[in-house]
Amino acid sequence: MFIHLIVIGWLYVAVMMAVAEATNTNGTVLGAIFTFLLYGLAPVALVVYLMGTPARRRAIKQREVEAQEAARRAAAEETASQDAGSDLPDQGSEAAADAVAPVRKEP
Repeated sequence: MFIHLIVIGWLYVAVMMAVAEATNTNGTVLGAIFTFLLYGLAPVALVVYLMGTPARRRAIKQREVEAQEAARRAAAEETASQDAGSDLPDQGSEAAADAVAPVRKEP
């Protein structure tokens, strides 16, 4: 919450600098635009981006943990469904125990 106050204050100062640049007898509107962009918007955007890095990292870690938990739950459900249907032939992921040997030709 405190960072918002700093951002608003800094942008106010940058706007006032741009207004002073535009209304000065030697100033121009183009100079005022560049003053606002280079002294106001660019530094504020950089600071906000850098201050938000820890929050973005936490969000990425949280998404990874949730994805791992979902994968574990899906694997557990798949294992449970395979165990329930393994008494039927060809329903499990393992080969049948009484497989017929392939027929060979006599030489």
